[in-house]
Amino acid sequence: MSFPISNTIDLFDRRIIDALRENGRMPVTELAGRVGLSKTPCQMRLKRLIAEGFILGFRAVTDPAKLDLDHIAFTEVKLSDTREAALAEFRQAVLKIPEVEECHMLASHFDYLLKVRTSDIRRYREVLGERISSLPHVASTSTFVVMETIRDAGM
Repeated sequence: MSFPISNTIDLFDRRIIDALRENGRMPVTELAGRVGLSKTPCQMRLKRLIAEGFILGFRAVTDPAKLDLDHIAFTEVKLSDTREAALAEFRQAVLKIPEVEECHMLASHFDYLLKVRTSDIRRYREVLGERISSLPHVASTSTFVVMETIRDAGM
């Protein structure tokens, strides 16, 4: 089924998105009740939100400690070259490092901020030394180790 592209959402769409951000496994009948719609219109809206790219996918939220991945470090990365070709090389290469959970380009005294999740500081040191520092055009890095997580958007 194809939907006309609208690129706008209304209050019901926002309610659907908010409810699914809390629980992406919610059955459509429960979702419909929460947002104040009957099942069929809710299901049609959900399909449209997915087709239009408002909802990109669904994933499992895991417990990092149980997976032995509760060490978080934020790494500032300064590049030696910030022309578009160099930025593209860096972006492509950083996507190949599974320990890098997030990568953000910033307007700052450094170019990128990486969220790196590992089992412990030793593993982080390996990832930093062997993988991050050897990414294309990396001039320098600086690390901030997380001591406690108060709120995490992924959880």
